[in-house]
Amino acid sequence: MQYVKLEDLVSYIGLETVYYPEDVQSRIYTAEIIRPGLQIAGYFDWFSFERVQVMGKSEMLYIKTLDEEVKRQRIDKFFSFPIPALIVANDMEVDDVIIHYAKKYKRPVLKSSEKTDKLVNVMINFLEEELAEETIIHGVCLEVFGIGVLIKGKSGIGKSETSLELINRGHRLVADDAVIVKKVDGGLKATCPELTQHLMEIRGIGILDIKHLFGVGSIRLEQFIEMVIELEEWDENKEYDRIGADEDFTEILGIKVPTVVVPVKPGRNISAIVEIAAKNYRQKLLGYNPLETYNKKFRNLAR
Repeated sequence: MQYVKLEDLVSYIGLETVYYPEDVQSRIYTAEIIRPGLQIAGYFDWFSFERVQVMGKSEMLYIKTLDEEVKRQRIDKFFSFPIPALIVANDMEVDDVIIHYAKKYKRPVLKSSEKTDKLVNVMINFLEEELAEETIIHGVCLEVFGIGVLIKGKSGIGKSETSLELINRGHRLVADDAVIVKKVDGGLKATCPELTQHLMEIRGIGILDIKHLFGVGSIRLEQFIEMVIELEEWDENKEYDRIGADEDFTEILGIKVPTVVVPVKPGRNISAIVEIAAKNYRQKLLGYNPLETYNKKFRNLAR
């Protein structure tokens, strides 16, 4: 089961440690966050203790109003559940009773100067990405005219060479050879493994550093994939789509991505075809479909 180490969250957000047990490895399995106001009020039915707990100004001020014995009972019961951590927002002072029972049950307690809502949003975004379902795809990912394009095909078909020409034309590289794809916000976000970031392998030349060769404007750290270009060797016996009537899709992590199959043979300018495919896709997003215009003209002529 996928998880995020608490120390990674602490490092990313820059949380201050109030109490952190040395012999405890706290792990987070869900991106959902809970503000345990009901629990502090004494209601522990349906307590989502597996989530990171965040207390803001209202929870901390409410705790101060409680009778000392009631406060101890509720905080004791709160920390008796195996929560990943308690984070106190708004730079609020942490009650000594909270620290006492956190130490009793060895539950991490952390602080942040951020406002509660902002802190929760940042945490959710970070955890959703870290916990997102992911896969690694052999191919090249680029941004072409603002469209995230994943170029796939058999080894040696010309993916990197086509991509290099696209970069030379002003488009931007995300990842070459190994593309990390995460399912985030209902879409597919592509990134590059740290080891090969900004690098591209071209047979006969070797490893190229795209950032140094073409400048920082030639690379992107991440990009949502909106279409797939599938390169394949030209097959004389295969009937290829000539008017754009066929709609192909590639399924990645359960999401169907529009796909254009491009046959490769000597003399074809594949990089130009990829550019046109991206432009055509963008036209369709804006509501214009050339096939529909063609069909309309054809019907008018047939009358």
